[in-house]
Amino acid sequence: MAKTYVAVDIGASSGRLMLSQLTDGKMSLKEMHRFKNGFTLKNGHDRWDIDHIIKEILLGLQKIKKAGYNEISLGIDTWAVDYVLVGKDGRKLEDPISYRDARTTNAIKDLTAKVSKERIYQKTGIQFLNFNTLYQLFEENRELLSKTDKIMMIPDYIGFVLTNKAVLEVTNASTTQMLSLREGLFDQNLLKEVNVKQEQFPKLVDAGTPLGKLDRSKFSDYDLPDTDVITVATHDTASAVVGAPGMGHHWAYLSSGTWSLLGAELNVPENGPEAFKENYTNEWGAYGTYRFLKNIMGLWMVQCVKRELDDQYSFSELAEMASKVKPFEQFININDERFVNPKNMIAEIQAYCRETGQKIPNTPGAIVMAIYSNLALFYAHEIEKLNQILGYQIDTLNIVGGGSNVSLLNQLTSTVAGIAVYAGPSEATAIGNLVVQMITRSDILNVYLARRIISASFAIKKYEPEKGKYEGILADYVNFLHTAKRGEVI
Repeated sequence: MAKTYVAVDIGASSGRLMLSQLTDGKMSLKEMHRFKNGFTLKNGHDRWDIDHIIKEILLGLQKIKKAGYNEISLGIDTWAVDYVLVGKDGRKLEDPISYRDARTTNAIKDLTAKVSKERIYQKTGIQFLNFNTLYQLFEENRELLSKTDKIMMIPDYIGFVLTNKAVLEVTNASTTQMLSLREGLFDQNLLKEVNVKQEQFPKLVDAGTPLGKLDRSKFSDYDLPDTDVITVATHDTASAVVGAPGMGHHWAYLSSGTWSLLGAELNVPENGPEAFKENYTNEWGAYGTYRFLKNIMGLWMVQCVKRELDDQYSFSELAEMASKVKPFEQFININDERFVNPKNMIAEIQAYCRETGQKIPNTPGAIVMAIYSNLALFYAHEIEKLNQILGYQIDTLNIVGGGSNVSLLNQLTSTVAGIAVYAGPSEATAIGNLVVQMITRSDILNVYLARRIISASFAIKKYEPEKGKYEGILADYVNFLHTAKRGEVI
């Protein structure tokens, strides 16, 4: 009988448990449980309700047991950079603060007054984002840190609660901007700057490391399956890249969701002057790879618009309305820091256009098309940068994640970037999570074969550039970015 695998895949707005089996060289995929996630203002900060997340995972596992799956393998992936402070009694000291909290607004400036940006990038190869763990710890409550026995990234903490085993998985650890790029150890000088010690972190492990059995005795209120927990590529983007089909000779990926992560999978990191200038990151990937990528604001902007319209339209309805609007009616620096967590995204977009003397989008369709248009332009511009930094021409873009379902955005991206786009699978993060489990348990030999299985198991749609459309628009956009008054997120 085929082994049963479950991916716990948690994003900023929702989480789900996805079940899979491998039969006749193809993966199945079934959603078993879904729940809402989000941060709320509590004790002066935007915080995640980590206990709620764990409760929902247990409810999902109970559903799986009820469906007749008595023995499973389980992997957990979430977003990066956020952490839980755990005391000597093994309990969290407080709910974790969200990376979108305002506490780190000035942290880069304050920390780099002590250690230069160039030095930090040389050490870590990680892009400068003011919510990186390095800057969160720089602003952390010193008294709370003094009581902290272990600092755990979100997925590692969940695994700890389930199994009583504490580890720090490298794909997520690398996003802290404290891990030495080539040595795989925490940089002691950076730790000193943020008042933490090496021993406050669990031991580093690679993706694909067995963690242990779920301790069912701790959760006697739930009827749970016999569960082997495997530490997968716990950063959701790392799992998404594993789950990308890898089509093309020189392919790039775009993990398109709340954030857009665009880059290439490398065997050797790239932290030279050009990569530093363009703020590219070298996050660790599964199986000895590096995710050389750029963070782009992504569909967070559309999610905010949908919410601000009282959820009266679905995402597909918003896309349909946008398709009736002419694209590229305004240029927007989509990575402007003002869009990270504004009080009102619609008003912020309109204010940006007003301040830059451009046409103001006033209808839902026009607002969403403004976002899609500028995402496509930003993607195309970053592909040009990738070509220059890597020294070869990207020939295909593999779009995975929820954004791979947005045909309008995929086609605009293909056309303005002038390359073929392969869209799908939309569930690449969960699939990558499952694939690592399957490799660990010897159901699949390696990632190369896994990607062939992914291509055979899930629908992948191809988009080709539309000839003669939007010529010169990318050059005009690049000129606009060079003269924009506000800078990118740093």
